[in-house]
Formats: sequence, C-alpha cells, structure tokens
Amino acid sequence: MPFVRQNIYYWKCDRAAAFHGTSQNAEVRERPELQSQLAAALARRFKGDVRDLRPAGGQGNHLTFLAVLGGREAFIRIEDGPEQDDYLKVESAVLATVNLAGVPTPRVYAVDAGRSEVPFAWQVLERIPCPDLNQLHKDGRLGLAPVARQIGALVARWQDVAPAGFGPFRTDFLDAHDQLAGYHGRYADYYHTALERHLTFLVDRAFLAAAEADAIRAEIARHASLLALPSGCLVHKDLALWNILGTPERIAAVIDWDDCIAGDPMDDLSLLGCFYDGAVLREAFAGYAAARPLPPEYRRRFWLHLLRNMLVKAVIRVGAGYFDLGGGFFLLGPGSTGADLRQFTAARIRAALHGLQNSLDPESL
Repeated sequence: MPFVRQNIYYWKCDRAAAFHGTSQNAEVRERPELQSQLAAALARRFKGDVRDLRPAGGQGNHLTFLAVLGGREAFIRIEDGPEQDDYLKVESAVLATVNLAGVPTPRVYAVDAGRSEVPFAWQVLERIPCPDLNQLHKDGRLGLAPVARQIGALVARWQDVAPAGFGPFRTDFLDAHDQLAGYHGRYADYYHTALERHLTFLVDRAFLAAAEADAIRAEIARHASLLALPSGCLVHKDLALWNILGTPERIAAVIDWDDCIAGDPMDDLSLLGCFYDGAVLREAFAGYAAARPLPPEYRRRFWLHLLRNMLVKAVIRVGAGYFDLGGGFFLLGPGSTGADLRQFTAARIRAALHGLQNSLDPESL
C-alpha cells in the first residue's frame, strides 16, 4: 500500500488507526507474542546470533526493544498498525542521507517493512550509549542554551537535503529511484492537509472555542503567500530533546525521523517553540544563522508553523488522553500533571496566533 501517508499531515493523529501506539499501558506495549515473532525474524536475518532481546520501555508510538545482534548492541523499533505503513524504509534512507550531510545519527543495521514474514514492520538501529537530552534536562544536568545553539546548527545542516515535492515522502518513488520525493506538488496543499479536521476536532472536544478556531482560520488565510514555496527542505518534524541523544557536552545522535517531510525551513525551529521558551529559541536561531541565512519573513514563518504544529499536538494530546496522565510521562516536567500540559498547550496556541498577527520576534515566546 504505497500511498498510506498521502493524505495525512501528521501520522500519529491522521493515520486511519488514529492514536495507535500512544497507549502507555505496559501490557499493550510489551506483548509476548509479538516479541516471539520479532525474535524469529531477527534470528533469520542475523543467522541466529540474537541475544538478550527485551522491551526497551519507550513511550512513543513505536514499540521498542533492545538486543545484541551479531555481537552488536541494537535498538529495535516496530510499527504494527493496521495501515501496513512502510515509512520505516523512508526513515532508514533519511538517516543515511543526513549522516552524510554531517548530522550524527544511528546506523541502520536492518529494516523490513514488507510484512512477508511477520505482521509488522521492524527496524534495527545502532544502540547509542547515551540518554536522551530530555532526561538530562529533567535531571538538571543539561545547559539548554549551549545545546540549543548546537541544535540550530544541525537543523541548518540537514536542510542541505532538498527533496522533490512537499510533505511526506513516497516509498514507491524511493524504491524505484532511490530518491526522496514528497506526495504534494504545492506546499500549501500539505500545510492545509487535515487542518479543518483538526480544528473541528478541537472545537468538538471543547479544547478550542469556535471563535478561536475562526481566528486561526482567518490568520492562516491572511498569510497564504508564505506557503508558496518554490522548493522544500528536509524537515525532521518531531524535533524535541527526547529525540536527541547525547551528554551534557555534546549531541551524539538525532533520532526518530519517522515523521520527516519536505517543507519549510522554519518548521523544525518552530517545533522547538512547541516546548521551550524564547531564551532557548534565541540560541537555536543563532546556531542556525551561523550556518545558513534565515529565510525571508522568518518571523511570520516561524509563528505560522508553530501554530500548525501546536494544533497537531493538541489533537494528539486530547485524543490520546495525555491531559489525564500523572507524572512520569516524557512530556511532563518534574512535578507536572496532565492538567498542566493542557494549560500549557492552550497558552502556546494563543501565543502562536498572537505572534503571527504581530510578526513578533521568536525570542518573545
């Protein structure tokens, strides 16, 4: 099924099985029957040299495992949704491509998205022996300012990759031509994909007032010219501290490229704005600008994409029940609850709308 992602803006909430894989129930995430099937598939691929296969305890939308394969420490991800999605092939190609551009990423040891032997897609990655930066931040061991500057420089570096088209990448085109190409011929078509559905969902679930949704529609329409991109750049599309591994001093790897697209150069920096404040953004922009000139209208482009990304995150958080969770979830800071996350999410949407209306400096966030 090569066109699974053709009509989605963001996989977690727009897939046919919306919010699949977002449950935090351990019994759902650590299924013994799936682990035994995975063990058999890995044994076939690695000639029986499979040791210490065990759940990795991840909280994202993939099921994750650890193992020693062929004498190498490995990290394994599984996509088991009913859509038969094969985007792990795209992600594996992107990992290799951005690594050649100078972005540290884990090596891909194996990937199988065909489901001919097991009813799920799987990917085996090099295990990077470092925690994610979000854990270091929660533990009080990370200086956000210097690492934000490094992140901005890396964003500029992976934007050297300039795929054809816009939006999610076509796996059929990758198979045929060994090149990345998005489904959409116009960036505006991708940006507006599922937008009305997201706004309606948030109004129906009483997260947004109808007047707020109308104001968002009007402001996006007012800035339609910013979506007329002549070409796109590679966008990670899930950029946050938990998708970066490293130490307090250095970034060891940027991971989880499963939502990558071809899009706007301010999209990834706006994703940092989904979680972090103006002081962090100031450093990220400085790191970016030292490596690549900021695009025209970068301020409004930043807010336009922060608004779109926060709507997506609100849909996911409402639909997956994240606002009902207690402490310990990776999105929650120390001492925070789901109710705090709800308040933060609503405030960040309002801030994005205000910033777009007034072309504010991102540092004002």
